[in-house]
Amino acid sequence: MRVLLLVCFLLLLNCEDKKSETKKVAKPTIEATSNTEKKDSVTNTNEREFPKLDNKNAMLFFLEYEKENKENKVRMTTDFGEIDILLFDNTKFHRANFIFLTKQKYFENTQFYRVIDNFIVQAGNSDNRAISRKRTDIGRYLLPTDTKKGYTHDRGVISMPSSEIDNPHKLASPFEFFIVSQRGGAKFLDGDYTIFGKVIRGMDVVDKIAAVDTDEADWPLQNIYIRKVEIIE
Repeated sequence: MRVLLLVCFLLLLNCEDKKSETKKVAKPTIEATSNTEKKDSVTNTNEREFPKLDNKNAMLFFLEYEKENKENKVRMTTDFGEIDILLFDNTKFHRANFIFLTKQKYFENTQFYRVIDNFIVQAGNSDNRAISRKRTDIGRYLLPTDTKKGYTHDRGVISMPSSEIDNPHKLASPFEFFIVSQRGGAKFLDGDYTIFGKVIRGMDVVDKIAAVDTDEADWPLQNIYIRKVEIIE
C-alpha cells in the first residue's frame, strides 16, 4: 500500500513539473508578441511628415511649401553622367514640386523612358512597381500649366509634359519632365507645356542620352536610370 501511494505521489509531482515547464516556455512568447504589437502600434500612430496630396490640397500645400523651401538648383546623376539644373523662381508651383519630389527621393531609379534624338529626353517614370508605389504614397494630383512667364522651349530647358488625363485645363503630370535637346529649340511646344528650369551644366550628357537606340515607342533599348537628384548650392 505504501509503495502504491509513493508511486502516485511521484506521478503527481511529475505532472506538476511538466505544467510548470510549459508555463515557463509560453511566457516569453507572449511577451514577444506583446512587444511586437507595441511596435506596430507605434508605427501605425506615426503621422506623415506631409499630407497625401490630391487635387484638392496640392496647390495650397505647394503655396506654403515654396515659402519655406527656396532651393532652386539640383544635380541629377544619371547612368551617362551629371546634369545640373536651375529651377525658375517665378514658376513657383513647379519649382516647389520638383524640390519636394527631390527631397522625398522620388526620382531615384526612375528612367529616361522616352528619347528622341535632336528633340527631347523625357524622364521621371519607370515600369518598376516600386516607382508606382512611391507615386501612390505621395498622392495623385496635377499641376496647372504656367506658360505666360516669357520662357520659350529653347535647347536645354526643362519642361513639364501634358498629363495623360484628358481635361480642359491641360493639367500636367507632377512626376515627369522633359529636357529639350533640339538644336535651335522646339518653340512649337510653347503655350502647351510649362517651362520651369534650364540645364546649366551637362548638356553633353543630355545629348548622349538623346542619341541612344530606341524601340518604336521611343523607349531606350538600354535602360537609362536617374540614380539620384540632390539639392546643390
